[in-house]
Amino acid sequence: MAATERHPFELAKGINGLDKIILRESRGRSAEIYLYGSHVTSWKNENGEELLHLSSKAIFKPPKPIRGGIPLCFPQFSNFGTLESHGFARNRIWEIDASPPPLPSNSCSNAFVDLILRPTEDDLKIWPHNFEYRLRVALGTEGELTLTSRIRNTNSDGKPFTFTFAYHTYFSVSDISEVRVEGLETLDYLDNLKNRERFTEQGDAITFESEIDKIYLSTPTKIAILDHEKKRTFVIRKDGLAGAVVWNPWDKKSKTISDLGDEDYKHFLCVEAAAIERPITLKPGEEWKGRLELSAVPSSYSSGQLDPKKVLE
Repeated sequence: MAATERHPFELAKGINGLDKIILRESRGRSAEIYLYGSHVTSWKNENGEELLHLSSKAIFKPPKPIRGGIPLCFPQFSNFGTLESHGFARNRIWEIDASPPPLPSNSCSNAFVDLILRPTEDDLKIWPHNFEYRLRVALGTEGELTLTSRIRNTNSDGKPFTFTFAYHTYFSVSDISEVRVEGLETLDYLDNLKNRERFTEQGDAITFESEIDKIYLSTPTKIAILDHEKKRTFVIRKDGLAGAVVWNPWDKKSKTISDLGDEDYKHFLCVEAAAIERPITLKPGEEWKGRLELSAVPSSYSSGQLDPKKVLE
């Protein structure tokens, strides 16, 4: 299916014959989304550079989730509940939503796709709640990638439900040792490597020299990832998502993850917009919206340091 006014996307076959959607923007920027997991696996700039990291050993075979890109963690983040880790949305086949409810938008994007997930009978056995999860993936005129999730409680039995959520984004970086994250300084976090004990972040930026797995609490709407070597800054803007997870498994942990290459950890950083500490509860008929906007901009230098203040202002 070619992109037309009616269908601003292309439908194509991906790895192992799985269906994928391709979004293209006039200056050559692109994004790819697999219907399996409604999973964004690629986001490229006008030079054709890949901005997301896909594991060198990613397995494109249901029911194994795809490692890398932007997995959706719903209705559970990690093991914060009784379901399999990160829930089931990322290993279900989604449908293209031909007539979604209108989404008020302030961005001018004509390259987008709407996808929808409803529970199967098997899903209802493990998580007994009816829901509609609508996701819009849009590629903006400046190359920004926006994911808007709308989750509605469609229970007919009057029961509310509660969930945790994350956009588990793997950003492609030149060298994890050369990267810093700005915007999370002085915040409290739960350290997953220390039984989720609560600490306060020290220092003026987060840098990386060993395994990290932290859930930052009450985070700002904007976070920046500065890639010193590539002179590139990723800007993460988020709405409806108070938390932010920062994760990199480093060398030893990487060797225990079967679908991750031993050296992959050097070239990605996960910074995940999330709702974890304060789970979302919806009564029947209620809808939650969580929006993530990613952009990549050139970084400037100032006395040998990258200058993130301009980015975060």
